[in-house]
Amino acid sequence: MTDADNATRAPESDAQESTPVVGEHCVTDRPTPLGQSSTGEIIKLDDIEVYISKPADYPHAPSRLLLLLTGGTGIKSINNQLQADKYASEGFLVLMPDMFGGDTAPVATSITDDSTSFLEQFKIKAVEVTKSFFIDMWLARITEQKVLPILHKVIEAAKVQYSDAVKQGDGIYAVGYCIGARFVLLLAKKTEPLGDSEDAEAAQIRTGPYIKVGALAHPASVVPDDFQDVSVPLSLVCVEEDPLFPDKVRTAGEDIMSNADLEHEVQVYPGVPHGFAVVGEYEDESIQDAQATAYEQMLSWIQAH
Repeated sequence: MTDADNATRAPESDAQESTPVVGEHCVTDRPTPLGQSSTGEIIKLDDIEVYISKPADYPHAPSRLLLLLTGGTGIKSINNQLQADKYASEGFLVLMPDMFGGDTAPVATSITDDSTSFLEQFKIKAVEVTKSFFIDMWLARITEQKVLPILHKVIEAAKVQYSDAVKQGDGIYAVGYCIGARFVLLLAKKTEPLGDSEDAEAAQIRTGPYIKVGALAHPASVVPDDFQDVSVPLSLVCVEEDPLFPDKVRTAGEDIMSNADLEHEVQVYPGVPHGFAVVGEYEDESIQDAQATAYEQMLSWIQAH
């Protein structure tokens, strides 16, 4: 079974279009690039753990504030920390908050050796089904009602503690990967969902957007309505035939953004697995090249705005 096969295999609930889904590469890390280690640190902002990565010359030189929202591996993933460090090396003060409140995704399991005996494959498959169940349970807990208050606390604290960077960029920039990409969309809305309500107007309040520009890589758990009322420029890195961000959802999102006359760009990358844009090693050089290209796409977009 190839990396691409493993990466794009979703939990059993993927068959239900309305059910949140997440991929293996959203909940596990690829091998960390040899010889690389992270350079930032974990601090607390308003009692929320945040990985912070600063440009080498900050605060002596001006910097813009970037919010980085991760997939299910969270802020203690070395690969995610390296991703934050890459943006910091380009002059951004990067805050990567623990948006899951310490509740990171269960680790996924995959068969990486096709020569494994049938019995061993059966055992591993049983573990996969169990993990899939726990991942589904985890996703059910990663709601707007849980995550958005955490992000708001970090944003408000950052406006005070790093007001120079917010002022320098005239707002807060944001990039998001996998499930983190969905919350970039929600922060980009002019309206914020406040919970279930039979009265649609009562369930929303107009307080956003909380960011000035966003870049998203292989979103997960996104539905077309997430694009409604988005009001900041967006760049999307997408995977061709991605079951976690189906073409139907992507094209609906593009139509919504176009009809709203929203500045946006969408690039679809063929032959890569979901999760490819996050720092991590692949044996396939074409995936490594696509990873570098996706990073440049996202970086160029936020730099230009």
